[in-house]
Amino acid sequence: MKAFVFYILFVIIWIITLLPLRILYVFSDICFILLYYFPGYRKNVVMTNLRNSFPEKKEKELKAIARKFYRHLADLPIEVLKMTHLSRKELFKRCRLENMELLQRLYSEGRDVAAVLGHYNNWEYLTVVALLSNFKCIAIYRPLKNEYFDGFLLKLRSKFNMMLTPMSQVVRDIITLKNRGEKILVSFLTDQTPARGDIKYWTTFLNQDTPVYLGAGKIASKYDMAVVFFNLRKIKRGYYKASIELLFDHTAGLTAEQITDTHVKRLEEIIIKQPEFWLWSHRRWKHKRITSDEQNCSRHT
Repeated sequence: MKAFVFYILFVIIWIITLLPLRILYVFSDICFILLYYFPGYRKNVVMTNLRNSFPEKKEKELKAIARKFYRHLADLPIEVLKMTHLSRKELFKRCRLENMELLQRLYSEGRDVAAVLGHYNNWEYLTVVALLSNFKCIAIYRPLKNEYFDGFLLKLRSKFNMMLTPMSQVVRDIITLKNRGEKILVSFLTDQTPARGDIKYWTTFLNQDTPVYLGAGKIASKYDMAVVFFNLRKIKRGYYKASIELLFDHTAGLTAEQITDTHVKRLEEIIIKQPEFWLWSHRRWKHKRITSDEQNCSRHT
């Protein structure tokens, strides 16, 4: 049954996405109405996240941010699914990279790179990096429970030379590629929520105690990788520009926590400037920090 549903949806998606994006955005406009008004997609989650992140803002201002967010959110699946038929030439137009000379310098120096980014603007378009740089580009992903849709997204995301790997085997893949003499750029989506049992570190992010993965920091430090941040900005509907910012030239001797705090802070600065482009519908703060008193209390009950 899962296979049947998938292939029906795949055929529909394949046919519809033959249309130009300017026409597909009509579907996005309809989607916005459904997401925002009838009765609304995760509106309680979005508003709670915004209120906790910006306690200084008035309710009217928060609602205006939320409305802009839903406008953007409705565009995302359309833009991503359009990648089914998107050519390299079209991708180059829709996602331009600034400061490519930084990556060129790091490559010429024989460096490996950890690239950090968040669920901000259309992060999927950053697969363009694999086409424009000399690095072997790896993106870390979470496998979906549905194997058919997981395979579809893997194929879509790897269309432009990006190598996809789950976090559990990224170190193995890095070692394999390094043994071949390849220079690597590993992309980490660093604003995902760890499972309760995987939480090793908490920091302050958007005014809240926030659990974060240390993987990017650990791997960067272990292999003395340079760390860059992809600052992705929306120029207009469907068009983006990414600035490549150097956070660390060398990371040997740095702790994973130092590296993590730096890239988390940079993402926070970007979100504060234009909050409507971050993924507010994500339950980012579903886990709460357990204090030492609470831990002691649970041990004695």
